[in-house]
Amino acid sequence: MPYASVTMMIALLTAALHPFGLAFDLVNIALVFLFPVLISAVYWGSRPAFFAAVLSVLAFDFYFVPPVLSFTVADLRYLVSFGVYLAVAALTASLAARLKQQLHVSKRREAHTAALYALSRQISAFADVPSLLDNVSRQISLTVGAEVAVYMANDDNRLILAHRSAAHNDWGEGDGEKVIAKWVYEHGQPAGKGSPTLKESPGYYVPLRTEDRVYGVLAINLKEWNGEFSTDQRLLLDALGGLAASAIARAELAEKAKIAHLTAESERLRTAILDSVSHELRTPLATMIGSATALIEGDPLFSAEDRTELLSTIRDGALRMNRLVKNLLGMAQLESGMLRLRKRWCDVEDLIGVALAQVKDFQQHRKIRVRLPECVPPVPGDEGLLEQVLVNVLGNAIKYSPDRSEIDISVSADEDELILSVADRGNGLAADEYDRIFEKFYRSDATVHVTGTGLGLAICKGIVELHGGTISAKPNRPQGTVIRIALPLNERSGPDAAPQEKGSGGDDHE
Repeated sequence: MPYASVTMMIALLTAALHPFGLAFDLVNIALVFLFPVLISAVYWGSRPAFFAAVLSVLAFDFYFVPPVLSFTVADLRYLVSFGVYLAVAALTASLAARLKQQLHVSKRREAHTAALYALSRQISAFADVPSLLDNVSRQISLTVGAEVAVYMANDDNRLILAHRSAAHNDWGEGDGEKVIAKWVYEHGQPAGKGSPTLKESPGYYVPLRTEDRVYGVLAINLKEWNGEFSTDQRLLLDALGGLAASAIARAELAEKAKIAHLTAESERLRTAILDSVSHELRTPLATMIGSATALIEGDPLFSAEDRTELLSTIRDGALRMNRLVKNLLGMAQLESGMLRLRKRWCDVEDLIGVALAQVKDFQQHRKIRVRLPECVPPVPGDEGLLEQVLVNVLGNAIKYSPDRSEIDISVSADEDELILSVADRGNGLAADEYDRIFEKFYRSDATVHVTGTGLGLAICKGIVELHGGTISAKPNRPQGTVIRIALPLNERSGPDAAPQEKGSGGDDHE
């Protein structure tokens, strides 16, 4: 086809120029005959271009050089001109063909770069190895237009087929493919079609290797490949394999880093639990043991009031230990996801009453005032867990408030949620600590003199969020902290009502 096209082009060009004969300068006609040479070089390469040059010289000599219609020349200088013309035509054709080849090389490299960029951009979004292998095999299959299989080493360092781009085909599961893949994995060198090793194989196998290890083998099925498997294509597959190996290494390192972080976090939590529990248990245990020992060994020496005081000390220590154990069990259930809600309609006044009864033993001289609206809607939730939230929040308010101070409990409701606030008159917190107090084991520097584990508010946060609500803290003006609990209301059970102070239709309890 190229040679026929060249012949047709020169024939048409000769027919177009011949009527003018010697009216044109022969140099101009010779230059016009360079066009078929250039066109042949650009579109079909150097051989059709050189054929066009020879055919142009013959047509130019036969139809335009005197004597016309003859291949003889009257002037021998035309022979030198023909030689120069052929040399110029050959050089021009060579340059044009070389430029065309460089254009093809540039396009091919651009396509390779685009493929590498597309793969690197996509695999950067995957952190787990299975998703990464799926994306890598699919992208490489689209790039090379062939089926792809990925072999990975398991914990026993045995090579197994981890992923295939075409699930409907069983290529990659045969013994031949596995043997070649094992050889590539053990030697860390490519094998298969176009390579020095096992070049008769219909597949090409690339080791997924980094500088320090081989992670697996990338296998490409080239059985249906049309055309020559060039060096550039092998280099592209090697580069894709190296990029995939780096991504796999990154994913494995990320998994190891995550495991190391979880291990360190678990160790930190274990240490914090042991320190907190040992500290929190030692004090009440020592007090209880001392009081019980005194009652046993010196019973005749104590009056009835002394015995009552010692027994009260033992009871307070037991209650303190019970609260600690209850908090630890609650946190363990929250962390393990074993905590399940037993929802029912809960009366908020009853919840507050039960919580007040539980904190009464260590309330001492602090005054707790409760402000309720005229009609408080019931809230859906687990009654026991919501009581634990109120007890923990009230316990914190009592613990961190000075004796004889006031603690306010207020309740309000709108169409969507019920708001319960507990405000104390303690020392308050720094601005950046109002969010951190709900973290496990976090305790403010201003409260280190007060015993505690830092678990109470963390458990409250978990329970409230399990109910679909929120819990937050803010400063109480002019002094102290306000804990705000918002619980969703699924149904309205009464009309809207604004909070009422004592004397305006509400209840005020101390």
